[in-house]
Amino acid sequence: MTAGAIFVAGHRGMVGSAIVRRLRALGRENIVTAGRDEADLTRQEQVEAFFERHAIEQVYLAAAKVGGIHANNTYPAQFIYENLMIECNVIHTAHKAGVQKLLLLGSSCIYPRAVAQPMREDALLTGVLEPTNEPYAVAKIAGIKLCESYNREYGRDYRSVMPTNLYGPNDNFHPENSHVIPALMRRFHEAARNGQEEVVVWGSGKPMREFLHVDDMAAASVHVMDLAFDTYRANTDPMLSHINVGTGVDCTIRELAETVAEVTGFKGRLVFDASKPDGTARKLMDVAKLERMGWKATIPLADGMRQTYRWFLEHAEAVRS
Repeated sequence: MTAGAIFVAGHRGMVGSAIVRRLRALGRENIVTAGRDEADLTRQEQVEAFFERHAIEQVYLAAAKVGGIHANNTYPAQFIYENLMIECNVIHTAHKAGVQKLLLLGSSCIYPRAVAQPMREDALLTGVLEPTNEPYAVAKIAGIKLCESYNREYGRDYRSVMPTNLYGPNDNFHPENSHVIPALMRRFHEAARNGQEEVVVWGSGKPMREFLHVDDMAAASVHVMDLAFDTYRANTDPMLSHINVGTGVDCTIRELAETVAEVTGFKGRLVFDASKPDGTARKLMDVAKLERMGWKATIPLADGMRQTYRWFLEHAEAVRS
């Protein structure tokens, strides 16, 4: 048995691995993880067996099936099923095991497509979701409501953080199924290496997006988990307990693509394919609540992308496979 363990679910992913790094940097070594060979989080009996083997005191629920517009459009059943199963199994089993503190990591896609900017926490469930990622968003909303419901019925302290678009080491750099920064980074890198004259970017380039380095997300997650109960509750509500995590700053996809081109050394033309979906016109988080709780992002986008590109180059063989 491991006494007082911190369970980081999804430790091999971009966010989970960053949380593990953050916890270890703070000197917290009593961390337990579960690869799919040890516990498939979509299988309730395997999750229960894992909790029985470890005396877990805290859970960071970073495990999820994630992807960009193409992946969400292509695999909607997988996105809603796997994310619902992971959340239900881990949250319910944590409760049954007597775990008092849990942090769920969600996504900014929980907010309606047409919503006032920047997006406040109380915008949840006030309008229609973006169709391209609705199944994933519904699963993440269900996770928030699971946490709130266990808090209300059983007095648990289950919290939720909703990050903006994340990027950084251990991201998925698949050319089709990844998010916008890793997809562009790989495409521009290969174009520069192969001497291509142009790179085609999906969409018009006009939508505006906010991006947060995953190390900032990990720092924010640990900060929120560590907040005293009274401090957390003073800034939240039992019926609306999630917290936005972001930088409070956004840019156009065109500006983002230009920055990626500069970082990767691509000198050719940028062509925007307006026949491809843009998604939501703007997605900017209102981070006032988190700032009142004493946390702000520290990694500028250009610096974070240069660091991410260095990581990409160091792991190029694994990334390509």
